Amino acid sequence: MSRYNQTRAALEQHRTVSTLWLESASPELAELAVYAGWKTLLVDNEHGVSGLEHTAHLLRAIEAAGGEMVLRIPAFDPLYLKKILDMGVRSIMVPMINSAEEGRALVAACRYPPQGERGYAAPIVRASRYGAISDYARHANEDLLLIVQIEHVDAVEEVEAIAAVEGIDMLFIGPNDLAGSMGRLEQLEDPDVRALIGDLERRITASGRWMGTITGPGRDVATLSRTGYRFVAGPNDVAIFATALREEAERWRALSADFEPT
Repeated sequence: MSRYNQTRAALEQHRTVSTLWLESASPELAELAVYAGWKTLLVDNEHGVSGLEHTAHLLRAIEAAGGEMVLRIPAFDPLYLKKILDMGVRSIMVPMINSAEEGRALVAACRYPPQGERGYAAPIVRASRYGAISDYARHANEDLLLIVQIEHVDAVEEVEAIAAVEGIDMLFIGPNDLAGSMGRLEQLEDPDVRALIGDLERRITASGRWMGTITGPGRDVATLSRTGYRFVAGPNDVAIFATALREEAERWRALSADFEPT
């Protein structure tokens, strides 16, 4: 059982983890989301604007509010991984892992020896509470939750081999980029796209690894959970804000002829 990583603990208890995407770099919105009931926030550093310093503030805000962060990094980068691990990020999502070789390199970068090659500075980093957790390095490997994204046709033939890499915990199907790599961007209802996703679902489930994805038309969290997903990313803070602003603008426009939003 995980000692500190409550997202991993929930998965080990066979629960489905629902997450809110946090695209903005706002600690205030992160706090608000946790207080509003989102226990786990998926901070997006691939498409979001957050840099390392922003991420540290987001992590503090989320944890102080009683939540858990899962961080999607921009790409596989051992130096970036070292910094966020030392920062105290325990759950990491990595985009575009297309082979077992890439998966093994990722695991090596995230784990202390002898399981990996993560650099050591345990007594002075935030992850160990600056040395207050004296046995941090002995338990960091087992506390890690490592999620790889399967989102390109190049990964399809390698799925079983990726799942077999010791240290990879979850395979996360990214349907939008997967469809794009098939020449069918924004065509998630295309029969070939649906068939490939169904094939991946069966193969990942058979591998015994946890499986994750995003919600979509006809695929809400309940449906996905019944399909076997244990990690489901849903609403996005920027999308929620944009939708609310548009709706409010329409309401004001109906009430005032002088209101012309730019």
